[in-house]
Amino acid sequence: MTIGEIKKQFDDTPLDKMELFVADHKDDDRPGVQNLVAKAFKKIEDLKKEIERTEKLKEFEHKYESLGYICGIDEVGRGPLAGPVVAGAVILPKDSKILYLNDSKQLSEKKREELYDVIMKEAVATGLGYIGPERIDEINILNATYEAMRQAIGNLKVKPDVLLNDAVTIPEVDIKQVAIIKGDARSVSIAAASIIAKVTRDRLMVEYDAMYPEYGFKDNKGYGSAKHIEALKKYGKTPIHRNTFIKNFI
Repeated sequence: MTIGEIKKQFDDTPLDKMELFVADHKDDDRPGVQNLVAKAFKKIEDLKKEIERTEKLKEFEHKYESLGYICGIDEVGRGPLAGPVVAGAVILPKDSKILYLNDSKQLSEKKREELYDVIMKEAVATGLGYIGPERIDEINILNATYEAMRQAIGNLKVKPDVLLNDAVTIPEVDIKQVAIIKGDARSVSIAAASIIAKVTRDRLMVEYDAMYPEYGFKDNKGYGSAKHIEALKKYGKTPIHRNTFIKNFI
């Protein structure tokens, strides 16, 4: 094989088959091939580290797995000046092999989108909850967050036996709850919930950007960026703004 052909084989080899690539080419002493073999070894080591990291994030899932279905809960959008608060609920399979799950804020937009598709395909059940600006103004953001979480739980097609929550205990829920500080970085289930909530809300804010282009919602997602605040002062509020959040700007 030419080095170009081997390079194409390297590019086309899935991570979990990279050891076969190494076995096929480790004795080829051409520098270009040895460089590819070294890259393959690096990918293998990185994959092993990611598997180990992911297994550590299953501590709480393993702790409560004997109780039945475990559901991670998280929300996004507490702080923005505009748009809804969105909660996600995810029940992963006990033998879930999904890698790279993490706090959604620690992931690139591309990686979140990739993981969203994997989660939605492989999860036992997913649920989403949305609470809009008017309701946020009416009951305050904390209670709106709880309401969104209850909606997300209610939209699951399977009732969970244990809820793993990111730092909160949700009122008016008759399911065992475990509040985990920084849970979206400590539990695969909560991380998955944070990802589907984040991707869902971000997509919605992009749609709002087309409706209200002056405010830069596509980029700021409703948070109080300089462009957003400047537009508020110039154009006033939109129907998706939270009145209780913008009173100091208009």
